[in-house]
Amino acid sequence: MKATNKETPARRRRQLRGRRKISGTPERPRLCVTKTLNHMYAQVIDDEAGVTLAAASTRESGLVPEGHKGNVAAAKLVGLAVGKRAAEKGIGRVVFDRAGWPYHGRVRAVAEGAREAGLEF
Repeated sequence: MKATNKETPARRRRQLRGRRKISGTPERPRLCVTKTLNHMYAQVIDDEAGVTLAAASTRESGLVPEGHKGNVAAAKLVGLAVGKRAAEKGIGRVVFDRAGWPYHGRVRAVAEGAREAGLEF
């Protein structure tokens, strides 16, 4: 029998509800955070053009110390990296998209890291 994850449909509904209100523009792109059990991903996206302007993840070599990819400290490093990369491209203000995840733990750490790197949202 196929195993089911009851949380996924609820999170998807929350994600779509937020996405109706949040959209990235060239002046203020969307900072989207995605998490899995083992990794964190962050992207700065211009939804009008459909392009990713900056991205960072724990899967990159050298960004996070080995063996510490799915914790809050690693998430903060991802936020710092995506913030620096966005600043290099002249992006200072973004809209934060938590993609249906609660704003605490690793999602909050990414946001705090991006703020420390100079992003405003």
